[in-house]
Amino acid sequence: MHDIEPYFAWRDDYAAEEDEHSPFYGREYDEFHYHNKIYNYYIHPQWDEFGSLTLYTKILYADYDEGFAILEFIGEWNDCLYNDIKFLKEEVIDVLFKHGINRFIFICENVLNFHGSDDCYYEAIYEDISEEMGWMAFVNTLPHVEEEMVNTHIQYYAYLGANLSDVNWRRYKPKQILQLIEQYLNTHRNRLQY
Repeated sequence: MHDIEPYFAWRDDYAAEEDEHSPFYGREYDEFHYHNKIYNYYIHPQWDEFGSLTLYTKILYADYDEGFAILEFIGEWNDCLYNDIKFLKEEVIDVLFKHGINRFIFICENVLNFHGSDDCYYEAIYEDISEEMGWMAFVNTLPHVEEEMVNTHIQYYAYLGANLSDVNWRRYKPKQILQLIEQYLNTHRNRLQY
């Protein structure tokens, strides 16, 4: 786990710790001291904590003019025990939304498990961002994670599944990923689990 770094190829374009609108503004990272853990496993120090005990994120890119952000996650998404979506909403999404972000791309290939509870916070996020024509898209979720998300009814408030589970996003720049996701959502909206 400690070898899995957040994607860093866009660091010249965006760094959350240098963005005064980011909830992680001003953070400093020690590349040699590992202190965050997911259960008994240390994780790379570049991941950002936001209140969860088992889930960490990294804002890979935020564009306030275009109104979108790409966040990568690692760990176990556990709404059942730790209410991770509450912390994510209050500590990250609401902060970005306040500054004009209404489209969220969540890279979830390193989310190893998902334990759902109810869908109230997902619904609250949906209500906030949909008023501004926004959306959330879960990209590259593992099959068992997607299955649990569907069992929790998240598909009513966010896009997931279908070809969103197999996006080769690293070969694109952030705005190209936004275009790719939006094009896909516009042409396959009826076939997604939305």
